[in-house]
Amino acid sequence: MHILLTNDDGINAPGIKALWLELSQIARITVVAPDSEKSASSQAITVHHPIWVDKHCIDNPAICAWRVGGTPTDCVKVALEALLTDDQPDIIVSGINQGSNLGTDVLYSGTVSAAIEGALHGLPAVAMSLDSWQPFDFGPAAKIARKIVEKMVINSLPPNTLLNVNVPALNEDQFRGIEVTKLGVRSYENTFERRQDPRGRTYYWMSGHVSETENDPDSDIIAVKNGKVSVTPIHFDLTNYGIMNVMETWEL
Repeated sequence: MHILLTNDDGINAPGIKALWLELSQIARITVVAPDSEKSASSQAITVHHPIWVDKHCIDNPAICAWRVGGTPTDCVKVALEALLTDDQPDIIVSGINQGSNLGTDVLYSGTVSAAIEGALHGLPAVAMSLDSWQPFDFGPAAKIARKIVEKMVINSLPPNTLLNVNVPALNEDQFRGIEVTKLGVRSYENTFERRQDPRGRTYYWMSGHVSETENDPDSDIIAVKNGKVSVTPIHFDLTNYGIMNVMETWEL
């Protein structure tokens, strides 16, 4: 089996190294990842300047990779359409992201978007995230990734579908199980701090925090809150079919 690893935290992030160490026990690994952090880049692609690509070793010369001066989506596109044209991967794994990608956050997530790009190319894909913004052991989450990849080899996903996995920041023996979930709803109370640069030009720095939102018991947000690993199947047909007949009455 050949696995393509990528992420949005950057090629030197500990999460992708943990994935490499765990998944290299069951597969041949190719790493193609951004040269720096590209969090919250969503499905952005680079079209107005070159995408620089070079070889790079992660801490250990044994973990050699392709370093890409672009977004997570760029990484998957470049890997599949330029670097690995004669050696396509069987599965794409994106992560492990430092911080969760729960609910509607998937719309902003570079981690999830890289997996979406893999699914757009017809490949099984999984996005892995750890529910902690502080330094934490990625080992348990990497083991979950291995278990899911092994299941994906046996069980095929429908076309245009990926798995979004969020792992609680707990020790392995503290997990309360793995639950198949739906996306919840995440909302934020954002603030924009007005500042000036040394030349007197105004800019804004966005910050904020998650506000409590009621979610259904079968959502990914509640599962992780209860100490469970959430596995959410996602597809990207965003059509609201329920309103199509109503819109026909608009006589557009």
